[in-house]
Parts: sequence; structure tokens; C-alpha cells
Amino acid sequence: MDLRVRDKAFVVVGGTAGMGLAGATALAAEGAAVAVVGRDDAKAKDAAIALSGAGASSAYGLAYDVSRAGEAVAAVEDAVGLLGRLDGIAVTMGTAGMMPIDSDDEAWDAAFRDVLLATTRSVQAALPHLRETRGAIATTAAYSARAPHEPRLPYASLKAAVATFTRGIARTHGKDGIRANTIAPGAVETDALHAIRGYIAESKGYPYDEALERALREDFGFDAALERPGQPDEIGALIAFLLSDRCGFLTGQTIYVDGGAP
Repeated sequence: MDLRVRDKAFVVVGGTAGMGLAGATALAAEGAAVAVVGRDDAKAKDAAIALSGAGASSAYGLAYDVSRAGEAVAAVEDAVGLLGRLDGIAVTMGTAGMMPIDSDDEAWDAAFRDVLLATTRSVQAALPHLRETRGAIATTAAYSARAPHEPRLPYASLKAAVATFTRGIARTHGKDGIRANTIAPGAVETDALHAIRGYIAESKGYPYDEALERALREDFGFDAALERPGQPDEIGALIAFLLSDRCGFLTGQTIYVDGGAP
């Protein structure tokens, strides 16, 4: 399917690795111009090179920490200056908060900035530009927002807030032609999860291609219908679709991409 994003311009915050990079790559493969934002300058530059190779009409890697005050605005303005316009933004960062609820206030504050403020600040910075293009927003929550449990309750609570915020943006700015949706992934084999596949295979004697899946089921009670974790490119394809005009009548939704988790 042609997503009709060729020569349109997108920013992916958290786009230097994992699901964000997969989303940026899916847009690049359709001929879009893409700027990815991450904390690490070297990773951002490497991502831009990879995106150019994937077919992006232009690609830029920018180093900003959008959980810090002022940096989301700076990142978006820098990106728009390079891209010339903004047709959509995806925010795929926010992994803090996997901690007990009795964690100290400093840990809670750090999680709040990383998971929620990084998203709200990035979206707010993009809105003036998206009004001009009637653009789109994709944010990321998590399956655990629907099935929270104590070991990661701060994370799940803040991801639920991301979904609520995004729906509010959709309701408020639909009149401007702006669409906003949230993706809530389940277990996805990003770099961190992939890195332990080999360790599990060796330590438990499982075949490499089955090791992670078996450990998730047997040790962590993973009960998804597809009996496997998702892959970043599966989430990336959805990010690209949600930012494209092909998805023109979908807004204000939280889409669970969890392999059929209960």
C-alpha cells in the first residue's frame, strides 16, 4: 500500500532505536523526509545515515533530551527548520517507572518527566506546525496501562496518562484537521529484550529461536494468543500508517498491539 507520504516531513522522538527507529524506517521506505530525535548524538547520526539508505528523501538525526524543560521546543523547531514543514510527529520514548510504588519522590519525578512530560512537551511543540499541514500525532502507551500490576505500576499509570492526553488532543484539535492516536504495545523484542535471548538459550538449554518465547511463557506468565513477542518493524509499520493520510478517519484511539494478550 502506498502511504502517500513521499516528500512529506515527519519527526520521530525516540527515533534512534527500537520501535521509533522502525517507524522512521517505515516512513523513509515510503520516500518521506524524517528527523529522528534521541539523547545520544552518535546514535542520532547513525540513524539518519540508515534512514537515508532506506529511501528517505532527506534524513536528520538530532540530539535532545525532551524530558528536560525547553528541549522539546528546541528539537521540534530545529527539525522543522531542516525539514521545511511538519506533517506528523511520533513520540516513542518513555521507559522509566518500572519500579515499586514506594519508590522515592525523586524516582517518581524522573519517571514523570521521562514518560509523560517528554510526550506532552513534544506534542505541544509540534501543534502549531501541524495546524498548518493538518497533520497527525502518534504516541506510545503500553499494554500494562490496561493490565497494571504492582512491580511496574508507576510506569503503567503514566502510560495511561499518555493515552488520556492523546485522546484529549484529538478531541480538542480535530477541528484543526489534526489526528492523534496512541499505540499500546505489549512485549516487543527491541534491543534490550533481544539481548537476553542468547543468554536464556545458553543458561536454560533452549533452542535460540525459541528461548525468549519459552522464557516469557514459563517464567513470566506471558499469555499472548500469538505466543511470541512483537517485532519493532511490526510496530513501526503501524506508526507510519497512523501518521499517513491513509489513516484519515481514525483519531482519539488507543490501539493495543499485544499479540492477543488477555
